[in-house]
Amino acid sequence: MAYDALVLVSFGGPERPEDVLPFLQNVTRGRGVPPERLAEVAEHYLHFGGVSPINQQCRELLAAIRADFAAHGVDLPVYWGNRNWDPMLADTVAQLRDDGVKRALAFVTSAYGGYSSCRQYQEDIAAARAAVGADAPVIEKLRQFWDHPGFVEPHVDAVKAALAQLDPARRDTTRVIFTAHSIPTSAAATAGPTGGRYTAQLAEVARLVHAAAAPDLPYDLVWQSRSGPPQVPWLEPDINDHLTALASSGVTSVVVSPIGFVSDHLEVVWDLDTEALETAKQLGLDFVRAGTPGTDPRFVAMVRELVAERTTPDGERLRRRLGELPMWDTCPTPCCVPAGRRS
Repeated sequence: MAYDALVLVSFGGPERPEDVLPFLQNVTRGRGVPPERLAEVAEHYLHFGGVSPINQQCRELLAAIRADFAAHGVDLPVYWGNRNWDPMLADTVAQLRDDGVKRALAFVTSAYGGYSSCRQYQEDIAAARAAVGADAPVIEKLRQFWDHPGFVEPHVDAVKAALAQLDPARRDTTRVIFTAHSIPTSAAATAGPTGGRYTAQLAEVARLVHAAAAPDLPYDLVWQSRSGPPQVPWLEPDINDHLTALASSGVTSVVVSPIGFVSDHLEVVWDLDTEALETAKQLGLDFVRAGTPGTDPRFVAMVRELVAERTTPDGERLRRRLGELPMWDTCPTPCCVPAGRRS
């Protein structure tokens, strides 16, 4: 099938102190989050001058994709739209319409299945198209890329580079910790057509990265960035609690690999580089945080390969993947939709 454009779809983030609270209100609209909690989270952004790194990271990825497309003869213009902050996705869809685009592909900066990491982006796209009207272009999301070599291999090399910074004499008491965004256990249970897809995909990526980067070391998959009320169960253990447990068991050194993320945005630089690092210092643990794919050439090339899967006659043959879990191009309905929202 022919397509006229690619849209980079991301979460969005504030770029000035005065943007922070309006941005957080966009993120939490309809969830009943109390103002004091928003003020608490706002301090995380204000710690970095009110600027989230994510928009600049999207600009850099956008430029890298465009350059890669040009170098490989892919004649698709690349646009960018966000869920929660400028450039807003509805404005981008309006620009697509004005530019004559009839059918576009969407690359979402989230690798995994689950409601907030996949299905909600589908809903965002549908809402943006509805806001633009009947002449809005068709937009089809590219597949989840959690097990694509272009995503996994940069994480592998980042873990190797992080381990090289630790004292080799402490190798026997070193552990690798993989992290991802925690979600409510109810959401984890309903992720995918039979449930558990988000946690299963992350467990598989942890296994793949560990096997290629540090098979002689023990590893764990833990969670970070919990934001819900305390009475609602979320995936555990939290990384800070886990660091405490490891220190008490004789571990001296940790490499933390944020496999749940594609770039070093706020939930990496605050939750890991600030909070978890401080926890490790208090516990006397050597702590090195591994990098994320960002604009690694393999990750950028992956975007082109995902497009080729959908635009070439032999797209099925072009698929590259490392994991053993099933995959699909389009999510089945009502995949990953919270039970209360199903009709």
